[in-house]
Amino acid sequence: MRDTEPNAVLECPFGKFLLQRWPESVNDKLRAWDAADEYLLKHVSEQVHTACRVLVVNDVHGALSTALHAWQPVSWSDSAVSFRALVENCKRNQIDSAPVTVPSTEAPLGTYDLVLIRIPKTTSLLNDQLAKLRQLVHADTRIVAAGMVKHLQKSAFVALETYIGSVTTSLAVKKARLVFPKFNESLEVMPPVTSITYTDPDLGFALENLPNVFSQDRLDHGARFFMSQFSKLPDVKRVVDLGCGNGVLGIYWQKDRANSVVTFIDESYAAVASAQRNHQRLFDPNDQKYSEATFIAACGLEGQADESIDLILCNPPFHQQHVVGQQVALSMFADSKRVLCKGGQLWIVANRHLDYAAPLKRMFGNCTSIATNNKFRVLKVVKR
Repeated sequence: MRDTEPNAVLECPFGKFLLQRWPESVNDKLRAWDAADEYLLKHVSEQVHTACRVLVVNDVHGALSTALHAWQPVSWSDSAVSFRALVENCKRNQIDSAPVTVPSTEAPLGTYDLVLIRIPKTTSLLNDQLAKLRQLVHADTRIVAAGMVKHLQKSAFVALETYIGSVTTSLAVKKARLVFPKFNESLEVMPPVTSITYTDPDLGFALENLPNVFSQDRLDHGARFFMSQFSKLPDVKRVVDLGCGNGVLGIYWQKDRANSVVTFIDESYAAVASAQRNHQRLFDPNDQKYSEATFIAACGLEGQADESIDLILCNPPFHQQHVVGQQVALSMFADSKRVLCKGGQLWIVANRHLDYAAPLKRMFGNCTSIATNNKFRVLKVVKR
């Protein structure tokens, strides 16, 4: 492991590991792990003395799977960004074996002796994962969940008790806590709600959201305000709905433009699957006026060709799990500059308190405020 800033080195019972968050950022002050990860690794080193089959759930930047790489853990997550972080962190630490990753929309194969769970921000995702987990464990499986105390909501404990069994907890260490659910094979479990479908009168079509999709049971207010400005958008063919969520922006734009081609991209596998379901519900592939679309779970616009897109619609996130910041959005904007053709446009909707205009002007040399209300702002930039 090469020399680096101490803040980027995780020291744990399994060794020292150079770790960084993804997307990468110059002078990133935040670590790719927290005290809950450290607590989990210490517990595993003390309680598990032989290699076993390990499942790691919701490993945000790959810290757990990187540290436990000798045991060849399976990483299960809804985040393509998390998987990319894991791959990059394995490379940084000269780990030759490729990590095994499984998206949340699928279930890992086989059974596991040790399951390590980072409690996610969204309870619907946790419910879905725990319901599937029952088929992946046996009577002697050790299941350990973890989180920072301030993020451990009552709903997470209810979910663990509902789908796994009774729980006990550790003492808090560095404001982190471990939770130990005991697998109850005879527990009567009702299947969780796997999706929510609603119809908004402003849209005229239904939207289905799988677990973990933002604004799960109603139209996001930012998206609603953004769509009120769609009459001002250029009439172009090659479009990306970046950070697509359930696909509402791209679908709403495309429903009156049958000759367009829209690519729906999100880092959430559940979001991309939701967007695809919603598109298929509205557009019939057998119709001559069918609107062409592709659906990709990816880190921003990675894999998209340079200067290949005319228009990008973006409702960017301003958090990764519990961490709030602009890192993901700024990475999206930089990607957009590369992918847009000359004269192509990036349109963004964002909360008013997020100062995206300044970095956009630095990147593109221009930024126009299209519309503002008491909470949101719609911005446009043009690639010169």
